[in-house]
Amino acid sequence: MNTLNLQLPDSLHKQLHEWAAREGVTVDQLASSALSEKMAALLTQEYLEARAARGTRAKLEGVLAKVRDVEADENDRL
Repeated sequence: MNTLNLQLPDSLHKQLHEWAAREGVTVDQLASSALSEKMAALLTQEYLEARAARGTRAKLEGVLAKVRDVEADENDRL
């Protein structure tokens, strides 16, 4: 495990301590969890952008051509 030293604004530092106490976890656990969530969001965005870059209109139309042309079920209508 590695150590990371951060310089935080006083207001953020205070909020971090308050939330950690409210959640019953350490400041380190809360900060690690928050960073993990942010990294997951960034990596997901990167993954989706890469997938989108591989797509083409022709591929989309090929997939849509396989869908049967039928009326939507009653429960699926707006």
